[in-house]
Amino acid sequence: MRRSFQPLLLIILLLALLALQVKLWVGEGGMRDVKVLEQSVGVQREENTRLRGRNDALAAEVEELKHGDEAVEERARSEMGLIKDGETFYRVIDDPKPPADANNDAGHDR
Repeated sequence: MRRSFQPLLLIILLLALLALQVKLWVGEGGMRDVKVLEQSVGVQREENTRLRGRNDALAAEVEELKHGDEAVEERARSEMGLIKDGETFYRVIDDPKPPADANNDAGHDR
């Protein structure tokens, strides 16, 4: 009777091992979920690095604005059009198309 019990025990143990393997690879909290979480962590780290750089740049700009009058003046000039007393403002606009006569004259000189 002892001999017939061993194959049954072996089958039960193999089924338990199979069930544990299935849970490990495809079950909740298994290897598939771990892989997805690792990818999410990688994406979040990249985003954090980008945002940390942006925060550092903003902190440096705030510090410069707190302590430097030149930075405030530069921002007022570029964003608000500040012109000091005694200064003259010149606006240069490039003409995107050359005159039609210039193209015709270039071929006759040669």
